[in-house]
Parts: sequence; C-alpha cells; structure tokens
Amino acid sequence: MVLKEVKQYILVILVGTAIFAHVAVDESVPSMSFEEKEELKEESRDMFYHAYRAYMENAYPADELMPLSCKGRWKDPLNSRGDLDDTLGNFSLTLIDSLDTLVILGDLEEFELAVKYVIKDVSFDQDVIVSVFETNIRVLGGLLSAHILAEYFQQRDGIMPWYKGELLFLAKDLGFRLLPAFNTTTGIPHSRVNLKHGLKNMSLSAHQETCTACAGTMILEMAALSRLTGEFIFEQKAHRAMDGLWKIRHRSSDLMGTVLNVQSGDWVRRDSGVGAGIDSYYEYCLKAYILLGDEKYLGRFNKHYSAIMKYISQGPMLIDVHMHRPHTNSKNFMDALLAFWPGLQVLKGDLKPAVETHEMLYQIMQRHNLIPEAFTTDFHVHWGQHPLRPEFVESTYFLYKATNDPYYLQVGKYALKSLQKYARVPCGYATIKDVRTGGHDDRMDSFVLAETFKYLYLLFADTNDLLIDLDEFLFTTEAHLLPLSLSRNHNLTSFALDEQFTDDMDGLNSEFARCCPNTLDLFPESVRKPLKNLVNGMCPRTSKRKLLASQFTAGDSEHLQLLKNMGIAVLSMADGRVQLVHTIASARSQADAKEGLLFMQEMLELSQTQKHVPDKGPLSVVFEKNGQMISIAAGPAHFGKDLSGGMRVTAKVGVADPIQACESLSNSDRLKGRIVIIQRGDCMFVSKVRKVEEAGAVAAIVIDNTPGSSLMTSSMFAMSGDGKNDVTIPAVFLFHEDASELMKAVEKNLGMEISITDGNNTGKS
Repeated sequence: MVLKEVKQYILVILVGTAIFAHVAVDESVPSMSFEEKEELKEESRDMFYHAYRAYMENAYPADELMPLSCKGRWKDPLNSRGDLDDTLGNFSLTLIDSLDTLVILGDLEEFELAVKYVIKDVSFDQDVIVSVFETNIRVLGGLLSAHILAEYFQQRDGIMPWYKGELLFLAKDLGFRLLPAFNTTTGIPHSRVNLKHGLKNMSLSAHQETCTACAGTMILEMAALSRLTGEFIFEQKAHRAMDGLWKIRHRSSDLMGTVLNVQSGDWVRRDSGVGAGIDSYYEYCLKAYILLGDEKYLGRFNKHYSAIMKYISQGPMLIDVHMHRPHTNSKNFMDALLAFWPGLQVLKGDLKPAVETHEMLYQIMQRHNLIPEAFTTDFHVHWGQHPLRPEFVESTYFLYKATNDPYYLQVGKYALKSLQKYARVPCGYATIKDVRTGGHDDRMDSFVLAETFKYLYLLFADTNDLLIDLDEFLFTTEAHLLPLSLSRNHNLTSFALDEQFTDDMDGLNSEFARCCPNTLDLFPESVRKPLKNLVNGMCPRTSKRKLLASQFTAGDSEHLQLLKNMGIAVLSMADGRVQLVHTIASARSQADAKEGLLFMQEMLELSQTQKHVPDKGPLSVVFEKNGQMISIAAGPAHFGKDLSGGMRVTAKVGVADPIQACESLSNSDRLKGRIVIIQRGDCMFVSKVRKVEEAGAVAAIVIDNTPGSSLMTSSMFAMSGDGKNDVTIPAVFLFHEDASELMKAVEKNLGMEISITDGNNTGKS
C-alpha cells in the first residue's frame, strides 16, 4: 500500500468523525471559552516545565527524577525495585523520552540544547540489563522521533545546521544492542537483554517468559530504524516476532494470552484482555498497517478486534477472559492500562463503544479523583496506586478530535486539575501511593513528560499552536512521532509474506473492516446518557462468580462455606497444606455444582501456572546471636524477587502488626526499609507480602503457624502466588520450630540486622 492509500484510510475515519462532530455536540455541556482553553493550554505547558526543569536541575543525567528526594534515580543492582528498574539503563531516559514534547510545545531552543546533551552524554556501551520493550518504546522511539524532527526543522527552517544525524547513529547503535534478544526459536524476543553482553548472562538466557505486549510492540520503531538507516535486519526481526505471535493465537477465539515462552511458544498465562501485558500488541497491529501499508496487519487487527468485542467487551467494561474458554471471566477487576482502548477505537472508527468505555473511566476518576491502577467490576479500588499514567488523557484527546464535543475539554480539565491537586510536589510530580488515602511514592516515570503532559497540551492547543502538522505523523505507544512518509521506503527491501497471509485477510472486503462502522445517528451524548450513573448508581452487572480460585483463602470461613455450597470439601493435610475434593452430588444446587467445576478448573490452572515458574534453590535467613552467625534454611516463593546467584538482602528486622498481615497494618510507618516478619494463616502468602511491601518493606519472612513444625518433620515447599507479578520484594518461609531462635533474638533486639540470601551464600556481607 502506498502513502496515498494510507492517507485515504485515515481520511475515511476523519471524514466520518467530522460529520459526526457536526451533529454530536452535547448542548447540555457549555462550550469552553477561548480564554479558558488558552489558560488550560498554558497550565499544561507549565506542568511539563515544572517536571522537566526539576529533572534537569536535580536529576540529569540520571534516568529518572525522584520527586520527593529531589534527586536522580540511576540503575543500581544493589538497590533495585525489581521489574520497575528494568526501564532504567543509565542513559538519561527522561531526557530522551521528553525530546519531542519540547517540539510539540514549540520550544525549539530547548529542543536543540537537549539534543546536544543527549549526543554529549548518552552511551549505550554499558553493562546493564534492560527491558527490551521499554527501551524500544521509550529510548529508541524517542531518539528516532527527535532525529526526524531535527532534520525536519533543519530542512524547513534552517535551524540546527550543525546536526549530522547523531541521534540516528545512537538509535542504530541501540538497535544492534537489542538484536540478541530476538535469537529465539520462535523469533519472539526475550524480555531483557544486557546492552554490553547480550544474552551471555545465564540468568538472562534461562528466563524464557515474556508478555504479549513486550514482544508485540517493536514493529513501528524497528521498521522506522530500518527505513531510516537501510539496515533492514531490524524490521525483519520485528516482522518475524509479530508473525510468531500471530501463529500462537487461539485459533478458535482469535484471542491472545498474556505471558508466553519465547522458545517453545507455549502460553504461560492464558488470560486475555486489553490491559496490562497485552495492550500495545493490538495497538501495533493496527498502527503497523497505517505506518507501513502492510495489509496483513489490518487483517490481524480486525480478527482480534472482532474477538475482543465478542468476548471481552461487556457493555462499557472490558473484562479479562480465558483465551481458550472465552465465555469465562478470568478476573473480577480491570486495570488502568485499558484506558488506551477508546483512543484506539477512535483510530479504528468505532466511536460508540469508545464513548461508552471512556465515560465509565471518567466516572471512576470522578469517584476516586484519579483512576486507580486497578478497579473491580463494581468500581471499587483493587490496587490503589496511580503512577500518573497517560492512557485516559490520550483517549480523551482522540475522542475530542473525533467529535469536537466540548464535553471532552471538560473531562481533560478535570484530569489536569486532579494532577495539580494530588500529584504536584515542589520538585516535579509524584506517583500517588493510594487514591483512597493519598500520599506519594518517590517516583516520576519518564512517560509523564513523554505522554501525559503532551496529550494534555494537545487537547487544549489549536492547530495553529503547533509547529508541525500532526496529520502527517503517527503516534507510537509512547506518543513519539513517526512520519507516514516512511511507507514510501517499503520497496528498499523485500519481506516474505506470512504463510497465513490469505487467512489474515478473511472478511476484509466487508465495509466494517475498512471504514468507520458508525452511523450518523450515534451521538456522544446519546451514548453517554444511559451510563450517567453507572459508577455511583445501580450499575449493569454480568452474572458474577461467587469465588475465584485466585481469591480463595483456606482460613476464611465465608470462603469455606461457599466451597461447601459448591460441593467442594477442604481437607487439611499434616504439612499444613489443603486438599480440595469436588463431589457434584454434594452441591447445594445445579448452578453451585457448575460453579464448583469452574473453581476446580481454575485451581488446576493456577497450579499449572506455578509449574512454569523456574525452581528456586535453597534460601537462608542469617543473623548474629551472641557473636555467632546463625543460618536457618528457608523456603522460597513463586513470586517476588529471586535471590539466586549470590544476591542477598540485609536490613533491620520489623514485625507486622497484626502479624498475620491480612488487614491494614497499624505499624506500617515503622516497617519502611525493613525485613518484616509475618505469620502464616488467614490469607494467601502473596497477599501478606503485598501488604508489607506497600508499607515499604524490603523483604518478608513468613513463619508457619503450626506449633512444632520443622524441616525435620515436614517437607520444604515454595510459597505459591496468585498469578500476578506485582510483588517485587523477596519472601521466604520458615517452619515454626526452625524460626524459634530468630524470634528469641528479635524479642531481645527488635532493631537487629538480618539477611536473606541463597543457601550457597551465607557469609556476612
């Protein structure tokens, strides 16, 4: 497909939405005055510079600003936050991610200065392990966008005459350093790579799991790099990764799972949605077609989109299902990342469901001031954190551009004022610890400057405020700009069509597949009106499961009664574990028996998920008593940070109150930076550790609640998780008798220092 045809495709959407906009204005929402819109535009500009200057003055050349400490955050293996630090690489991440936002704001002077800083200070020849996905979208995307814009203004306006493509050289160097990740049997890349040594580190090559979005969000940046440099290996690798993902979709449902093995192609987590772990794969299927003109990606997107609207879209809600049993929900909550979906639906041209989902999200924001990281299907907070994500503002911007409805300006104003009220601190903007209680975390991600403030500014800016014509560009998932003219370079090399190409195109001749499916009688206000009290009123509900396997706690009497009603008996074993036995005839009703079957199936799947977690070696808890070092053998966990390979955590000890750590902790303010002792019982292991991590603990020790239990009488086991990967601190298990020496020492000296380390490294650090 040539550029003209790509523009025609976009034009169909824009023309359809322009007519839509003419009749869609909600008369109940007053139009925003020019003066107020200008004020909000300037306020959004000020927000960016407040964060940007705080970073440049207090953190640069570090990767991120810590807004509470007002200092830089570097990649530091000895003080790691786990997966969160995979975005860091000691390559001035925030500056690179912010470059094209400076252009959007019209600040070419600062843009030129920032480009000089990057050229002078950034090097990728470093012995650091980074996320392939995050480095691609933030760093590679930021460099490519800035290079394109630098050349654009050099040619158009004669500025930056000294620029000779240095950013593209950096991008090419980075691209080659990411390539070793693609050396897999499936072509699907590893999730992490060492920028200096590739996959030579055994722990890197042994870790064979990645998320669908991690592997499927490479094609735009890699193709752009190939077409700008003539090094076509990048685009070839990215195409092969996309082909590999397409081949392992569920052929019956056309849905994708969330986590897979890069060597075997087997699914590790089969839950399917549009949020975390999968979101931008769908986005890049559509955008790869628009940017590159390759019709197979349109075919794939349309198949996935139909499946999502059939199985995952439930009214305005988007609820994860099992890819192999798509009529069964896999979660009872939604995560904030799905807020990007209405914006993608605008690009698709399907405005009605976009309006519905966006309205639901706006009501959740109004209820909680900011959208929590996850919320339940009855709109209560599931995970309370808010890291200043851009997805909701992004969708608001695209809906406003599609409809010209002033309602979306008011929505943007609400989002802007909430950020100002709850997130602004003297040194930038800080992540909200919990939308229910307030407070901040010492964190400001680079995407806040790359996306959140960029989309806020664009929402209130007019076309004549911008130095570039955005209709000539496509936004990447990190809101970096790639020109549509890149499609002209497709003939510089040839790529073999996927063998399933003809299957990809099934149904593409339908009108729905190629143009805006909405009719003109679908007005935003008429769509929003029935949802007016969705969150605060009586919300429409789907048939709700009484208990999911991931929610089950053996010590919860209500859970035990629910299982009894389903015909499930819970038997206690000698080692403290429980065994579930399902007898259909014992169920209270046929419906309860059916739910019991689903529960048992989920429990089996949860058990299978644990089998995919690599076996962890023995661990030890080490402390000093009466001048001697005491080492206690400990069991590992199938969640949290892995301490194998000689790693250790050393800190002062703390004891949770209540010690079961299933409810809110009364002494959370005294647990920050400590290794916290908790007791088994009343809730899941991972729930306890999650609680103390929220309080700032650096590790957790779970002590058995069965008196007399020890390694002499019981077999050691690894604590199970719940299928999520949000816990980042290490956790170990001690039997009751084995822990007695530790507890005696703690009683004498609550501030004593202890260590957790692998069983082969018990020396004092």
